[in-house]
Amino acid sequence: MWAVDLQVMLVVGLLVMLQVQQSLQLRSSHPMHGVVDKINENAGPYIGLVMTFPTEELALIDSAFFVPSSEIPWVDLAGRRFNIGTIKGEDVIYVMTGEQTVNAGITVQILLDTFDIIGIVHYGIAGSSNDSLYIGDVSVPNYVACTGSWTWKEFRSAEKDITELKFGNFNFPEKGENLLAMIDFTPQQLYSVGKPMEEVFWLPIDPKLFNMLLNFRFWLQDVKLKQCVSETYCLPETPKVVYGLRGSTADIYLDNAAYREFLFKAFNVSTVDEESAAIVMTSLSNGVPCIVFRGVSDYAGGKGLLSSTSLTYLAAVNALSVAVEFIGLWRGSSTITESGHHLKLEKYC
Repeated sequence: MWAVDLQVMLVVGLLVMLQVQQSLQLRSSHPMHGVVDKINENAGPYIGLVMTFPTEELALIDSAFFVPSSEIPWVDLAGRRFNIGTIKGEDVIYVMTGEQTVNAGITVQILLDTFDIIGIVHYGIAGSSNDSLYIGDVSVPNYVACTGSWTWKEFRSAEKDITELKFGNFNFPEKGENLLAMIDFTPQQLYSVGKPMEEVFWLPIDPKLFNMLLNFRFWLQDVKLKQCVSETYCLPETPKVVYGLRGSTADIYLDNAAYREFLFKAFNVSTVDEESAAIVMTSLSNGVPCIVFRGVSDYAGGKGLLSSTSLTYLAAVNALSVAVEFIGLWRGSSTITESGHHLKLEKYC
């Protein structure tokens, strides 16, 4: 009887291993199947470096931090280019997702399904909804949320919720009733390996990655963040790295002071973007650790310097600089291979 049980356990174990191996490969009929197999065999496991739009990729190209593979420097899959190489001696595959949540989620899923990825490092730009977070600063959040999923309530609905947004509160010049009524911010459905579906609002950054970053803050102090756009124009504040704030994601480019203020007061959100939550959620679903670096490029409609191409590039460079330094610290940190799969996921805070 014990022998039979042992055989069954061995068969189940082999099936699990086979499923894991197949998850790192394209189907045998795919024209790039052989190329992807070589990429996974020649190096890795890889750190997945993810950015969302051309200015952020340009910052990486200009930096010369990324050294392309001499054998297979890139592969195109589903319209995305996956670039294979190294950063500071670490095997890296970087990809530009395209903007907004659908593009970001799809691209990260392709990355994780196709290549042997040990973790995701995501960098990019963001708007600041926190008056103490200035252009050029880099935020490393420990939670992100999708704030673009709403339940639209009926006019004069009697139901109340802590997280509701009443449009009448923003009538000008006086507050009052508004036919748009109000909305509730709704949680997301998170599907992940070996767990039932969960409804969550705040998505946690992997704690091992985040704690490693905090432990190495002394070394990160030497990272030089860009302050000047040109010899004659520099930012009034010296850029800094800020840890442990909260970020929000929605398929909305936010350029509205009233809504910016609401997000900060209702959710304590400090940065707004269009992709981070989708990238973190996809990573959580696959049990792969993820960390986010977002450089402030504008004030999301608040008072202060207006956004410009130069400031966007500066913010992207600063976020990249911190992300690259973090990748350099990854070497020897083999304990950061466990996923955030068992994290406690918060609903509303």
